[in-house]
Amino acid sequence: MLQKIHETAQWLKEKMTTHPETAIILGTGLGQLATEITDTYIFEYKDIPNFPLSTVEGHSGKLIFGKLGGKDIMAMQGRFHFYEGYSMKEVTFPIRVMYELGIKTLFVSNAAGCMNPDFHVGDLVIIKDHINMFPEHPLRGQNIPTGPRFPDMHETYDPALISAAKMIAEEKGILLREGVYMGVQGPTFETPAEYVMYRRMGADCVGMSTVPEVIVAHHCGIRVFGISIVTDLGIEGQAIEVSHEEVQIAANKAQPLMTEIMREMIKRA
Repeated sequence: MLQKIHETAQWLKEKMTTHPETAIILGTGLGQLATEITDTYIFEYKDIPNFPLSTVEGHSGKLIFGKLGGKDIMAMQGRFHFYEGYSMKEVTFPIRVMYELGIKTLFVSNAAGCMNPDFHVGDLVIIKDHINMFPEHPLRGQNIPTGPRFPDMHETYDPALISAAKMIAEEKGILLREGVYMGVQGPTFETPAEYVMYRRMGADCVGMSTVPEVIVAHHCGIRVFGISIVTDLGIEGQAIEVSHEEVQIAANKAQPLMTEIMREMIKRA
């Protein structure tokens, strides 16, 4: 795995004309943020050595380099999921490559179901912590020496970045929630009983991504900021049916606000 990581990083380094220290992972229905990136040059996942391929609608499969908020950045337009059949090493492979490219800060976004009765569809939720319910851990196996064998997981989501996001949201009059994200395997959406259980376990939102990437980024010493867009509700006694298409529509409506916050955070960093 290390050899593949180095091969991929070296292939990209030979073609890169910028030096980003910030990366963004765009979740389901959130790929439009890529249109805000200027001075771009793009690599299709299928052309990058050792890179997995995204198979999910709403994940286009492009690695974008350019500028956002006046800073060099890289963005993944489309991520990889455990439910697609990939191993956790494959799901988190891009994070390892990011580390080799010199990334210091990672912004992760996702579309999420919500169990908190105070939240609504379209709300932006800062991820302050997570609960890992995936059946395989992304650090399982031989320890890659970017971090300790047993990494501490306090403040996995960077407190300074969270504070910056709150300040920007207040300045711009954007409602910003804060909550705990639960990462589950999928690909089924949650049953009403599962929504109830997850809420009682302490989660506000639930989704099928993010947690593995964040764990590996944290292991690499990369600062992490995470944000969810609430795209469907699983409130006890109010659970409604949901489709992937409805999730994409809800995410599309809310993402301009998410883009504004991220752009400003990167600009001020």
